[in-house]
Amino acid sequence: MLIDAILRNKGTAVATVPPDASVRRLLAVLAEQNIGAVVVSEDGATIDGIVSERDVVRRLNEQGAEVLDAPVSAIMTTEVRTCPPDANVDELRRTMTTHRIRHVPVLNGGRLAGLVSIGDVVKSAIEELETEKAHLVEYIHR
Repeated sequence: MLIDAILRNKGTAVATVPPDASVRRLLAVLAEQNIGAVVVSEDGATIDGIVSERDVVRRLNEQGAEVLDAPVSAIMTTEVRTCPPDANVDELRRTMTTHRIRHVPVLNGGRLAGLVSIGDVVKSAIEELETEKAHLVEYIHR
């Protein structure tokens, strides 16, 4: 299965914030949209970084509440792993597991085309297994 299939099911909308947005604003976006990570982008199409709930919690622990008024650029991950829409889901799952990342932006022609979470990847694997099981059961009952 390809990443594009996941995006067709879940959609291509990606929450973004500009690098100069405050961490407090980032938290509002995470809460409002019930998501775990936001792509940092000046223009909504290119990637400057990514920030997850985990990043915020770690910085709060290190720096205290002052981090809430800091710009997102101060806490974002700048070396962002991305994938194209034609990437294989199994390969991405291995990459996410190996590098302990939970969110991967999808780029198409250098532009933001979606965001895939580890939950999306696991869900697709379960769906594939259920389909395979159904085919095997049907085969056995013939």
